[in-house]
Amino acid sequence: MDDIRISRRGVIRTSAGAAIGMSLFGVPAMRSVSADHGPIRIVFIQGVIGDNFYITMDCGAQAKAAELGNITVETQGPEQFDQTLQTPILNAVIQTKPDAIMMAPNDVKGMIAPIQAAIDAGIPVLCVDTSIDSDIQIADVSTDNAEGGRLAARGLAEALGGKGKVMVINTKPGISTTDARGAGFKEEIANYPDIVFVGEEFCDNDANKAAAIVSAKLQSDPDLNGIFGTNLFSAQGAAAGVREQGKTGAVKIVGFDAGPQQVQDLKTEVVDMLIAQHPGEIGEVAVQLIHDYLSSGKPLDPKEYVTGATIITRENLDTDEAKQALYVADCSEYTLTGAAPSPAATPSA
Repeated sequence: MDDIRISRRGVIRTSAGAAIGMSLFGVPAMRSVSADHGPIRIVFIQGVIGDNFYITMDCGAQAKAAELGNITVETQGPEQFDQTLQTPILNAVIQTKPDAIMMAPNDVKGMIAPIQAAIDAGIPVLCVDTSIDSDIQIADVSTDNAEGGRLAARGLAEALGGKGKVMVINTKPGISTTDARGAGFKEEIANYPDIVFVGEEFCDNDANKAAAIVSAKLQSDPDLNGIFGTNLFSAQGAAAGVREQGKTGAVKIVGFDAGPQQVQDLKTEVVDMLIAQHPGEIGEVAVQLIHDYLSSGKPLDPKEYVTGATIITRENLDTDEAKQALYVADCSEYTLTGAAPSPAATPSA
C-alpha cells in the first residue's frame, strides 16, 4: 500500500469564492471590521498545548495570517485535553475582546455554553479539528474523520491478510473527531468476515494509559494482532504497549497522526501505517474563513469545510508528498500550502 490519500483536491473540489455566501438560518450576530480597524486579532485555543498536531495547525494559521497581512494570531491551550481546563481559558479570552476565536473544543456538548458566552459577547467562534453539537459557531474546519477511520480499517485489514483479531484504542467519548474515526473504523472492519473486532477502549488521551491497556490486552488475548490508535497519544501508547510485550511485528498498528514519535515508530517497524492529517491546512483555511467573514460582514455558507489526509508507510515515507504531511515541532519547519476552503460533501438523500 504505497500511496493512498483522502485528498482535499481529489475528493472535493471547489473555488474559495464559491464557499462564501449568505445563510438565512442559525447565524450568530454579525461582526465585521473596516479597512482602518487595525490588525484583526484572532485567538487560537488549542485542544491541548504541546501536541505536534496543534503546533502544526498553529503554524498554518500564523503563515496564512502573515500572507494576508493585518492579522495577528495569539495561541494558547490547556495542559490536558479536558473541558474543565479549556473553559477557564476561553472565559479569560472573552474578557480580552478579540475580533474572533478559533478553537478546538474539548467536548461536543460541554463546550456549547462556553462558546455561546463568547458569541453573546459579540465574538465569532470558528471550530477547528473538533466541534460541538450545535450550529452557533460560524464554521467548522476538520479532516474527514469518518473516512479516515475507514481508511485505517482497510489498511489494517490488508496488513493482516484479511484475517485476525483487532481492537481500537480511542481517547475519550464525546470528542467529535475521534468518535467519528472510531465509528468509521468499526463500520468498515465489519466488511471483513474473517476479522474479529474485539472492542474499543479509551485511554483519556494519555499515552501511558494506552500502553497499559494494550499491554494488558495482549496478556489476556495473545491472539490479538491488529490495533487502530485514533490519535497521536493513543497510537503512541499502543506502540509502547506492543514493545513492552515483545510483540513488535506480530501486532500490526495503524495510527492516526504523524508526529515525530509516530514517524520513529513507523521507521522502527512498531507501527505499520500512519494516517497523517493536514493540520497546517486546517489552520490556513480557518484564518482565511475568519478573514472573509470579518471583512464581508456576511455569514459563511456552507459552514462545514474539510481538509485531506495522507497515508504514510515505510515505502513512501521519503516521498515529497509524505514529507509535506509530517507534523512539525516549530514553525521554522513549516511551508505555506496555499490550501483553499473546501466545503464538506453534502450527504446523499
